[in-house]
Amino acid sequence: MARTQTPNRVRGTQDIFRDEQRRHAHVLNVFERVRALYCFERVDVPVFEATEVFARSIGETTDVVSKEMYTFPDRGGDSLTLRPEFTAGICRAYLTEGWQQYAPLKLATSGPVFRYERPQKGRFRQFHQIDAEVIGAAEPAADVELLVLADQLLRELGVEGVTLQLNTLGDAETRDAWRAALVAHFEAHRGALSEDSLKRLDKNPMRILDSKDPGDRPIADSAPDIDAYLTAEARGFFDAVTAGLDAAGVAWTRNPRLVRGLDYYRHTAFEFVTDRLGAQGTVLAGGRYDGLIESLGGPATPGVGWAAGVERLAMLVEPVDAPALDVAIAVEDDRAQSAGFQMASKLRGHGLSVELVATGSARKRYDKAIRLLAGETWSLGHDGEQVTRRHRVLGGDGSIVRRLLELED
Repeated sequence: MARTQTPNRVRGTQDIFRDEQRRHAHVLNVFERVRALYCFERVDVPVFEATEVFARSIGETTDVVSKEMYTFPDRGGDSLTLRPEFTAGICRAYLTEGWQQYAPLKLATSGPVFRYERPQKGRFRQFHQIDAEVIGAAEPAADVELLVLADQLLRELGVEGVTLQLNTLGDAETRDAWRAALVAHFEAHRGALSEDSLKRLDKNPMRILDSKDPGDRPIADSAPDIDAYLTAEARGFFDAVTAGLDAAGVAWTRNPRLVRGLDYYRHTAFEFVTDRLGAQGTVLAGGRYDGLIESLGGPATPGVGWAAGVERLAMLVEPVDAPALDVAIAVEDDRAQSAGFQMASKLRGHGLSVELVATGSARKRYDKAIRLLAGETWSLGHDGEQVTRRHRVLGGDGSIVRRLLELED
Protein backbone atom coordinates (compact mmCIF):
# COMPACT_ATOMS: atom_id res chain seq x y z
CA MET A 1 0.00 0.00 0.00
CA ALA A 2 1.40 3.39 -1.04
CA ARG A 3 2.26 5.74 1.78
CA THR A 4 0.00 8.77 2.01
CA GLN A 5 1.89 12.01 1.36
CA THR A 6 1.92 14.49 4.23
CA PRO A 7 0.38 17.86 3.28
CA ASN A 8 2.82 20.79 3.28
CA ARG A 9 2.37 24.02 5.17
CA VAL A 10 0.62 26.55 2.93
CA ARG A 11 3.06 29.00 1.35
CA GLY A 12 3.26 32.26 3.26
CA THR A 13 2.15 30.77 6.57
CA GLN A 14 4.26 29.74 9.55
CA ASP A 15 4.35 27.34 12.46
CA ILE A 16 5.59 29.35 15.43
CA PHE A 17 7.57 27.27 17.94
CA ARG A 18 10.25 27.43 20.62
CA ASP A 19 12.49 30.52 20.24
CA GLU A 20 10.24 32.17 17.66
CA GLN A 21 7.18 31.54 19.81
CA ARG A 22 8.85 32.99 22.90
CA ARG A 23 9.80 36.15 20.98
CA HIS A 24 6.29 36.38 19.56
CA ALA A 25 4.71 35.96 23.00
CA HIS A 26 7.14 38.48 24.50
CA VAL A 27 6.02 41.16 22.02
CA LEU A 28 2.37 40.50 22.84
CA ASN A 29 2.97 40.42 26.59
CA VAL A 30 4.82 43.75 26.55
CA PHE A 31 2.12 45.26 24.33
CA GLU A 32 -0.62 44.14 26.76
CA ARG A 33 1.28 45.59 29.70
CA VAL A 34 2.04 48.93 28.04
CA ARG A 35 -1.44 49.47 26.57
CA ALA A 36 -2.84 48.96 30.09
CA LEU A 37 -0.52 51.70 31.40
CA TYR A 38 -2.21 54.08 28.96
CA CYS A 39 -5.71 52.80 29.81
CA PHE A 40 -6.41 51.46 26.31
CA GLU A 41 -9.27 48.94 26.51
CA ARG A 42 -8.79 45.52 24.94
CA VAL A 43 -11.20 44.79 22.09
CA ASP A 44 -11.55 41.75 19.81
CA VAL A 45 -13.33 41.85 16.46
CA PRO A 46 -14.17 39.10 13.92
CA VAL A 47 -11.42 37.64 11.77
CA PHE A 48 -13.63 38.18 8.70
CA GLU A 49 -16.05 40.90 7.67
CA ALA A 50 -18.36 41.71 4.78
CA THR A 51 -16.07 42.58 1.88
CA GLU A 52 -17.51 46.08 1.60
CA VAL A 53 -16.16 46.96 5.06
CA PHE A 54 -12.62 46.80 3.72
CA ALA A 55 -13.40 47.94 0.16
CA ARG A 56 -15.03 51.14 1.40
CA SER A 57 -12.59 51.90 4.21
CA ILE A 58 -9.25 50.90 2.70
CA GLY A 59 -10.18 52.03 -0.83
CA GLU A 60 -11.06 50.18 -4.03
CA THR A 61 -7.95 51.46 -5.82
CA THR A 62 -5.42 50.34 -3.23
CA ASP A 63 -3.22 47.30 -3.75
CA VAL A 64 -4.62 45.78 -0.56
CA VAL A 65 -8.18 45.71 -1.92
CA SER A 66 -7.42 45.10 -5.59
CA LYS A 67 -4.66 42.49 -5.22
CA GLU A 68 -4.08 41.27 -1.66
CA MET A 69 -7.38 40.48 0.07
CA TYR A 70 -8.56 36.93 0.69
CA THR A 71 -12.17 37.26 -0.49
CA PHE A 72 -14.66 34.42 -0.89
CA PRO A 73 -18.42 33.80 -1.12
CA ASP A 74 -19.95 32.01 1.85
CA ARG A 75 -22.66 29.40 1.44
CA GLY A 76 -25.33 32.07 1.66
CA GLY A 77 -23.83 33.93 -1.29
CA ASP A 78 -22.45 36.85 0.73
CA SER A 79 -18.95 38.11 -0.09
CA LEU A 80 -16.66 37.84 2.91
CA THR A 81 -13.02 38.85 3.38
CA LEU A 82 -10.41 37.76 5.89
CA ARG A 83 -9.27 40.92 7.62
CA PRO A 84 -6.15 42.50 6.06
CA GLU A 85 -5.95 44.97 8.97
CA PHE A 86 -7.85 45.94 12.13
CA THR A 87 -8.97 49.56 11.80
CA ALA A 88 -11.87 48.96 9.40
CA GLY A 89 -13.41 46.22 11.55
CA ILE A 90 -13.05 48.29 14.72
CA CYS A 91 -14.73 51.27 13.06
CA ARG A 92 -17.53 49.03 11.77
CA ALA A 93 -18.06 47.74 15.33
CA TYR A 94 -18.02 51.29 16.66
CA LEU A 95 -21.02 52.03 14.44
CA THR A 96 -22.98 48.78 14.58
CA GLU A 97 -22.52 48.00 18.28
CA GLY A 98 -23.43 51.44 19.60
CA TRP A 99 -20.00 52.26 20.97
CA GLN A 100 -20.51 55.96 20.14
CA GLN A 101 -21.95 56.35 23.65
CA TYR A 102 -18.50 55.63 25.10
CA ALA A 103 -16.54 58.07 22.93
CA PRO A 104 -13.80 59.02 23.05
CA LEU A 105 -12.64 55.41 23.03
CA LYS A 106 -9.07 54.19 23.43
CA LEU A 107 -8.89 50.66 22.03
CA ALA A 108 -6.17 48.06 21.50
CA THR A 109 -6.18 44.62 19.92
CA SER A 110 -3.94 41.96 18.39
CA GLY A 111 -4.25 38.85 16.28
CA PRO A 112 -3.80 37.35 12.81
CA VAL A 113 -4.36 39.30 9.61
CA PHE A 114 -4.25 38.08 6.02
CA ARG A 115 -2.83 39.47 2.78
CA TYR A 116 -2.05 37.64 -0.44
CA GLU A 117 1.40 38.97 -1.32
CA ARG A 118 4.85 37.65 -2.07
CA PRO A 119 6.29 36.16 1.12
CA GLN A 120 9.61 37.65 2.18
CA LYS A 121 11.65 38.31 5.31
CA GLY A 122 9.28 39.20 8.13
CA ARG A 123 6.26 39.20 5.79
CA PHE A 124 3.75 36.38 5.52
CA ARG A 125 0.31 35.83 4.02
CA GLN A 126 -1.02 35.11 7.48
CA PHE A 127 0.81 37.32 9.94
CA HIS A 128 0.05 39.05 13.22
CA GLN A 129 -0.45 42.66 14.20
CA ILE A 130 -0.84 44.73 17.30
CA ASP A 131 -3.11 47.73 16.93
CA ALA A 132 -4.08 50.83 18.93
CA GLU A 133 -6.84 53.33 18.07
CA VAL A 134 -8.42 56.46 19.54
CA ILE A 135 -11.91 57.11 18.14
CA GLY A 136 -13.93 60.23 18.84
CA ALA A 137 -11.10 62.60 19.84
CA ALA A 138 -10.33 65.40 17.40
CA GLU A 139 -7.59 67.01 19.49
CA PRO A 140 -3.85 66.61 18.74
CA ALA A 141 -3.43 65.24 22.27
CA ALA A 142 -4.84 61.92 21.00
CA ASP A 143 -2.12 61.73 18.34
CA VAL A 144 0.53 62.52 20.94
CA GLU A 145 -0.67 59.85 23.36
CA LEU A 146 -0.68 57.18 20.64
CA LEU A 147 2.84 58.12 19.58
CA VAL A 148 4.14 58.18 23.14
CA LEU A 149 2.57 54.75 23.71
CA ALA A 150 4.29 53.40 20.60
CA ASP A 151 7.62 54.89 21.62
CA GLN A 152 7.44 53.35 25.10
CA LEU A 153 6.44 49.99 23.62
CA LEU A 154 9.47 49.92 21.34
CA ARG A 155 11.78 51.01 24.16
CA GLU A 156 10.46 48.36 26.55
CA LEU A 157 10.87 45.72 23.84
CA GLY A 158 14.51 46.82 23.57
CA VAL A 159 14.16 47.62 19.86
CA GLU A 160 17.12 49.82 18.94
CA GLY A 161 17.93 51.97 15.91
CA VAL A 162 14.32 53.04 15.31
CA THR A 163 13.45 56.54 14.07
CA LEU A 164 10.02 58.18 14.25
CA GLN A 165 9.29 59.87 10.92
CA LEU A 166 6.47 62.39 11.08
CA ASN A 167 4.48 64.44 8.59
CA THR A 168 1.25 66.39 8.32
CA LEU A 169 -1.37 65.84 5.63
CA GLY A 170 -3.24 68.97 6.72
CA ASP A 171 -6.98 69.48 6.88
CA ALA A 172 -9.42 69.05 3.98
CA GLU A 173 -8.70 72.52 2.57
CA THR A 174 -4.94 71.93 2.72
CA ARG A 175 -5.22 68.51 1.14
CA ASP A 176 -7.38 69.72 -1.75
CA ALA A 177 -4.98 72.56 -2.58
CA TRP A 178 -1.91 70.33 -2.34
CA ARG A 179 -3.54 67.61 -4.41
CA ALA A 180 -4.28 70.11 -7.19
CA ALA A 181 -0.65 71.28 -7.14
CA LEU A 182 0.62 67.70 -7.28
CA VAL A 183 -1.64 66.82 -10.20
CA ALA A 184 -0.40 69.86 -12.13
CA HIS A 185 3.22 68.92 -11.39
CA PHE A 186 2.83 65.27 -12.41
CA GLU A 187 0.78 66.12 -15.50
CA ALA A 188 3.70 68.26 -16.68
CA HIS A 189 5.88 65.13 -16.49
CA ARG A 190 3.30 62.59 -17.63
CA GLY A 191 5.50 61.21 -20.39
CA ALA A 192 8.24 60.22 -17.93
CA LEU A 193 6.05 58.55 -15.29
CA SER A 194 5.88 54.79 -14.80
CA GLU A 195 2.74 52.87 -15.70
CA ASP A 196 1.79 52.48 -12.03
CA SER A 197 2.20 56.20 -11.39
CA LEU A 198 0.06 57.05 -14.40
CA LYS A 199 -2.72 54.93 -12.88
CA ARG A 200 -2.28 56.72 -9.57
CA LEU A 201 -2.32 60.16 -11.18
CA ASP A 202 -6.09 60.13 -11.67
CA LYS A 203 -7.08 58.45 -8.41
CA ASN A 204 -4.24 58.70 -5.89
CA PRO A 205 -1.65 61.29 -7.00
CA MET A 206 -0.12 61.48 -3.52
CA ARG A 207 0.95 57.85 -3.81
CA ILE A 208 3.35 58.83 -6.58
CA LEU A 209 5.46 60.56 -3.91
CA ASP A 210 6.46 57.18 -2.43
CA SER A 211 6.97 55.40 -5.76
CA LYS A 212 9.89 52.97 -5.75
CA ASP A 213 10.39 53.19 -9.52
CA PRO A 214 13.83 54.79 -10.21
CA GLY A 215 12.38 56.72 -13.14
CA ASP A 216 9.73 58.31 -10.94
CA ARG A 217 12.07 59.44 -8.18
CA PRO A 218 13.41 62.69 -9.73
CA ILE A 219 9.84 63.77 -10.55
CA ALA A 220 8.53 62.85 -7.12
CA ASP A 221 11.46 64.52 -5.35
CA SER A 222 10.84 67.79 -7.18
CA ALA A 223 7.09 67.85 -6.41
CA PRO A 224 5.79 70.72 -4.24
CA ASP A 225 5.80 70.21 -0.47
CA ILE A 226 2.60 70.40 1.53
CA ASP A 227 3.93 73.19 3.75
CA ALA A 228 3.15 75.85 1.15
CA TYR A 229 -0.54 74.89 1.30
CA LEU A 230 -1.07 74.41 5.04
CA THR A 231 -3.90 76.43 6.54
CA ALA A 232 -3.28 78.17 9.85
CA GLU A 233 -5.44 75.55 11.57
CA ALA A 234 -3.52 72.65 10.02
CA ARG A 235 -0.18 74.18 10.91
CA GLY A 236 -1.35 74.75 14.47
CA PHE A 237 -2.45 71.11 14.77
CA PHE A 238 0.93 69.81 13.62
CA ASP A 239 2.77 72.23 15.91
CA ALA A 240 0.71 70.96 18.86
CA VAL A 241 1.61 67.34 18.03
CA THR A 242 5.33 68.07 17.77
CA ALA A 243 5.27 70.17 20.96
CA GLY A 244 3.59 67.29 22.79
CA LEU A 245 6.20 64.83 21.57
CA ASP A 246 8.99 67.16 22.64
CA ALA A 247 7.42 67.52 26.09
CA ALA A 248 7.17 63.73 26.42
CA GLY A 249 10.79 63.27 25.36
CA VAL A 250 9.97 61.42 22.12
CA ALA A 251 12.52 62.05 19.36
CA TRP A 252 11.14 62.58 15.86
CA THR A 253 12.22 63.70 12.42
CA ARG A 254 10.18 65.39 9.70
CA ASN A 255 9.59 63.44 6.49
CA PRO A 256 7.64 65.68 4.08
CA ARG A 257 7.29 62.78 1.63
CA LEU A 258 5.46 60.53 4.08
CA VAL A 259 1.89 60.34 2.71
CA ARG A 260 -1.37 58.43 2.89
CA GLY A 261 -3.24 58.22 -0.40
CA LEU A 262 -6.87 58.04 0.70
CA ASP A 263 -8.95 61.17 1.08
CA TYR A 264 -10.13 60.41 4.61
CA TYR A 265 -6.62 60.76 6.06
CA ARG A 266 -5.96 64.07 7.82
CA HIS A 267 -3.20 65.77 9.76
CA THR A 268 -0.71 63.38 11.37
CA ALA A 269 0.99 60.57 9.45
CA PHE A 270 3.88 58.66 10.98
CA GLU A 271 6.16 55.65 10.72
CA PHE A 272 8.73 54.15 13.06
CA VAL A 273 11.46 52.86 10.74
CA THR A 274 14.69 50.90 11.14
CA ASP A 275 17.60 49.97 8.90
CA ARG A 276 17.82 46.51 10.48
CA LEU A 277 15.20 44.89 8.23
CA GLY A 278 16.55 45.73 4.80
CA ALA A 279 14.20 47.46 2.38
CA GLN A 280 11.15 46.60 4.50
CA GLY A 281 12.14 49.00 7.28
CA THR A 282 8.79 50.10 8.76
CA VAL A 283 8.01 48.43 12.10
CA LEU A 284 5.02 50.56 13.21
CA ALA A 285 2.91 53.01 11.24
CA GLY A 286 -0.31 54.96 11.43
CA GLY A 287 -2.05 58.26 11.16
CA ARG A 288 -5.23 60.26 11.62
CA TYR A 289 -8.28 59.08 9.64
CA ASP A 290 -11.00 61.62 10.40
CA GLY A 291 -13.10 60.64 7.37
CA LEU A 292 -12.99 56.84 7.61
CA ILE A 293 -16.14 56.28 9.66
CA GLU A 294 -18.06 58.50 7.24
CA SER A 295 -16.98 56.17 4.42
CA LEU A 296 -18.76 53.37 6.31
CA GLY A 297 -21.99 55.36 6.50
CA GLY A 298 -21.49 56.86 9.96
CA PRO A 299 -21.43 60.48 11.12
CA ALA A 300 -18.29 62.59 10.91
CA THR A 301 -16.07 61.06 13.58
CA PRO A 302 -12.38 61.74 14.24
CA GLY A 303 -9.99 58.82 14.61
CA VAL A 304 -6.29 58.10 14.81
CA GLY A 305 -4.41 54.83 15.17
CA TRP A 306 -1.41 52.67 14.39
CA ALA A 307 -0.51 49.06 13.74
CA ALA A 308 2.71 47.05 13.95
CA GLY A 309 3.70 43.63 12.69
CA VAL A 310 4.44 41.18 15.51
CA GLU A 311 6.79 39.13 13.33
CA ARG A 312 8.91 42.17 12.45
CA LEU A 313 9.11 43.29 16.05
CA ALA A 314 10.00 39.75 17.14
CA MET A 315 12.93 39.79 14.71
CA LEU A 316 14.29 42.88 16.46
CA VAL A 317 14.06 41.77 20.09
CA GLU A 318 16.75 39.85 21.94
CA PRO A 319 16.33 36.08 22.35
CA VAL A 320 13.92 35.19 25.14
CA ASP A 321 14.94 32.44 27.56
CA ALA A 322 12.57 29.58 28.21
CA PRO A 323 10.78 29.98 31.57
CA ALA A 324 12.75 28.56 34.50
CA LEU A 325 11.43 25.25 35.77
CA ASP A 326 10.81 25.11 39.52
CA VAL A 327 10.47 21.37 40.11
CA ALA A 328 11.03 18.18 38.15
CA ILE A 329 9.52 14.94 39.48
CA ALA A 330 10.77 11.61 38.20
CA VAL A 331 8.48 8.65 38.88
CA GLU A 332 11.05 5.83 38.92
CA ASP A 333 8.56 3.15 39.89
CA ASP A 334 5.15 2.96 38.24
CA ARG A 335 3.62 2.02 41.62
CA ALA A 336 4.37 5.64 42.63
CA GLN A 337 2.41 7.17 39.72
CA SER A 338 -0.52 8.30 41.90
CA ALA A 339 1.86 9.90 44.39
CA GLY A 340 3.55 11.71 41.53
CA PHE A 341 0.27 13.15 40.23
CA GLN A 342 -0.71 14.17 43.76
CA MET A 343 2.62 15.84 44.47
CA ALA A 344 2.63 17.72 41.14
CA SER A 345 -0.93 18.92 41.67
CA LYS A 346 -0.15 20.28 45.15
CA LEU A 347 2.94 22.15 43.95
CA ARG A 348 1.20 23.62 40.91
CA GLY A 349 -1.56 24.76 43.23
CA HIS A 350 1.08 26.80 45.07
CA GLY A 351 2.17 28.48 41.81
CA LEU A 352 5.26 26.37 41.04
CA SER A 353 5.97 25.09 37.54
CA VAL A 354 6.32 21.31 37.60
CA GLU A 355 7.44 18.80 34.97
CA LEU A 356 6.31 15.27 35.79
CA VAL A 357 8.57 12.64 34.17
CA ALA A 358 6.40 9.55 34.30
CA THR A 359 6.71 8.00 30.82
CA GLY A 360 9.40 6.08 28.98
CA SER A 361 11.93 3.73 30.55
CA ALA A 362 11.60 3.86 34.35
CA ARG A 363 15.38 3.48 34.73
CA LYS A 364 16.06 6.64 32.71
CA ARG A 365 13.44 8.94 34.21
CA TYR A 366 15.59 10.41 36.97
CA ASP A 367 18.45 11.19 34.56
CA LYS A 368 15.94 12.81 32.23
CA ALA A 369 14.54 14.88 35.08
CA ILE A 370 18.04 16.03 36.11
CA ARG A 371 18.71 17.29 32.58
CA LEU A 372 15.71 19.61 32.87
CA LEU A 373 17.80 21.77 35.26
CA ALA A 374 14.90 22.49 37.58
CA GLY A 375 15.40 24.36 40.83
CA GLU A 376 14.67 21.08 42.63
CA THR A 377 14.52 17.56 41.22
CA TRP A 378 12.58 14.88 43.06
CA SER A 379 12.51 11.14 42.53
CA LEU A 380 9.57 9.00 43.63
CA GLY A 381 10.19 5.30 44.10
CA HIS A 382 8.50 2.45 45.98
CA ASP A 383 10.03 0.17 48.61
CA GLY A 384 7.26 -2.39 48.42
CA GLU A 385 5.17 -0.76 51.13
CA GLN A 386 5.28 2.99 50.64
CA VAL A 387 6.49 5.74 48.34
CA THR A 388 10.08 6.89 48.85
CA ARG A 389 11.40 10.34 48.03
CA ARG A 390 14.82 11.78 47.34
CA HIS A 391 15.74 15.11 45.85
CA ARG A 392 18.56 17.12 44.34
CA VAL A 393 18.79 20.89 44.52
CA LEU A 394 20.30 23.15 41.81
CA GLY A 395 19.13 26.43 43.29
CA GLY A 396 17.43 27.82 46.36
CA ASP A 397 17.75 26.40 49.84
CA GLY A 398 16.43 22.93 49.03
CA SER A 399 13.35 23.21 51.18
CA ILE A 400 10.74 24.77 48.87
CA VAL A 401 8.99 21.56 47.97
CA ARG A 402 9.27 20.08 51.45
CA ARG A 403 7.77 23.19 53.05
CA LEU A 404 4.86 23.30 50.62
CA LEU A 405 4.11 19.63 51.04
CA GLU A 406 4.16 20.04 54.81
CA LEU A 407 1.61 22.84 54.49
CA GLU A 408 -0.75 20.44 52.73
CA ASP A 409 -0.24 17.62 55.26
